[in-house]
Order: sequence, then C-alpha cells, then structure tokens
Amino acid sequence: MLSSLIIDHPVITWFSVIFNSIPPLSVVGLSEEQALEEANGDILVFISSFNPMKNSISNHALCFVVSISPIEVCNSVYVFRRQEKTIMKLVVDAETDKVLGASMCGPDAPEIIQGIAIAVKCGATKADFDSTVGIHPSAAEEFVTMRTVTRRLSPTSKPKTNL
Repeated sequence: MLSSLIIDHPVITWFSVIFNSIPPLSVVGLSEEQALEEANGDILVFISSFNPMKNSISNHALCFVVSISPIEVCNSVYVFRRQEKTIMKLVVDAETDKVLGASMCGPDAPEIIQGIAIAVKCGATKADFDSTVGIHPSAAEEFVTMRTVTRRLSPTSKPKTNL
C-alpha cells in the first residue's frame, strides 16, 4: 500500500507513522531537507509546541499502570505520571505557499496526520490551513492556528532536522 501511495502521488514522497513510540510520531510529505532540494526557492517552517488541553483541564498527567508482578498488582497499583507534550511542524514553499510536509509528535499523531495527508495530497496552501476553523478543543486545531514563521530557509541553508 505504501508503494502505491508513493507511485500514485509523487507529491507525497513518504508517509510514516511510528505506532510503538511513546509519544507517537507521524510524518507526511517532505522534510525540511527534501523541501530545500525540491522547492525553487526558500521554504518556511512553522513549529508549535504545547501541552494538550485534555491534560491541562484535568489538572493531571496521563497515567500508565506499571506492574512488576501479579502479586504487586493485587496489593497495589503502581502509576507512572508524565506530562504529554506535543510538537507539530509544517514545511511550506515560500514562493507558492504550498504545504510540502507536516510532522507531529504527541498524543493522537497518527489520527491527526492522516487528515493532514489528504490536505497535502490535494495541494493545500498555508492560506488554506489559515482559513480553516479549528475544532476546539483539539490538538489538531494547532495546525490551522500556526501563524508565525519559526524559520525561513534558503537553498543554501542547512536544515535543523530531517523531519
């Protein structure tokens, strides 16, 4: 299936989801490095990092039950608490405003990037993202509220990341 996605849709050179990572990591389209190679000029990178609202509102971190043996589970439950941070990135062609790639690391990343993949395949622009009303409260709304360019890279620039 992945090979047909790549062959049928040359704009999307790769789609990747790491399901077993904690937190999940998902990527669609071009990385900064690939975008610099394929774009005719500069690229714009938009990055957002935040705590998902579901963690902030509930005033507690996501809990995972960690057990060492069945006896310990019967006697007590060990809970490991951690804050779930989310980071999202859009890679945009500065000349055409076309979204070339997106990546997300955080809760629900595979589900959210699946929707972004459709937009990238259809040739969505950053203006299309900006004119979309975000569903609130959701982590996905962050993709349509990123307004400030984090960095502008020229073809001679060295990208900061391969995602």
